[in-house]
Amino acid sequence: MTDIGVSATSGATATTGRLPPASRSISLTLSRLPTLQAYSALAILFLFLPVVMLVVLSFNSNATGVFPLSGFTLDWYREAFQNKIIWPALRNSVIVAFCTALVAAALGTPAAFGLTRYSFRFKNILRGMLIIPMSLPTLLIGIALLSYFAFLSIPRSLITVIIGHVVYTVPYMVLVVGARLAEFDFTVEEAAKDLGATPAQTFTMITFPLIRPSIIGAMLLIFAQSFDMFVITFFNIGAQSTLPMVIWSMMRRGINPSLNALGTMVMAFSILLLFLASRFGGMKLGAQ
Repeated sequence: MTDIGVSATSGATATTGRLPPASRSISLTLSRLPTLQAYSALAILFLFLPVVMLVVLSFNSNATGVFPLSGFTLDWYREAFQNKIIWPALRNSVIVAFCTALVAAALGTPAAFGLTRYSFRFKNILRGMLIIPMSLPTLLIGIALLSYFAFLSIPRSLITVIIGHVVYTVPYMVLVVGARLAEFDFTVEEAAKDLGATPAQTFTMITFPLIRPSIIGAMLLIFAQSFDMFVITFFNIGAQSTLPMVIWSMMRRGINPSLNALGTMVMAFSILLLFLASRFGGMKLGAQ
């Protein structure tokens, strides 16, 4: 059959002098590849050029922070490290991000289990409601939480910031862990029960080790999201400050070259977290 198909194709090509439709489609796609490659390169350049400029200017000895570069220096990094306002804000950012990741994992993992493993009425509605916060503008979430806390007479603090970040990031945990559980073979749990394992032993020794990479990866992603979050923090923080708040307050007085250094360090830290999340398996195009 294959030989006949090849012969028929060759005969048709020889008779008509034109390629079959499938071959013409392949040739057309290949002919357009250089244009697509150029378009992709321009899109990547548009996205990453500001980031590259930030990194380059952080090493520029010119205090105005503009091109052309006048020399190489690490003075702006030294100035950023010596700024006493940054370190308390950095500590607060780490506390908020760490607590947000833990609480989001504690809330999102059971929710993902319930939505993946069980069937019940209004399941799709509940899944949609859990995903809504990540699709809403952070400005809307920040204002809504501010009104909610004011209505309940709850003073704004790092706790209110953590609550706001959890509201926004729980859907990420639900999606990542839910994607892993969708491919999970639950017959492994049944086999463990047949061998005499209790439900607690089955979860701790079978289920949790298999989904742990996705949970850790999602927590690292949420940590990075919370660490950099500004809008929700701005509306719900009290007298304390986080690192994005300090950077914003410094920019109000003008562009200081140390801000480029600080931004570069924050970006490097976020990239490191995303790399670790990718290594643990929770931050890929699809869950493993």
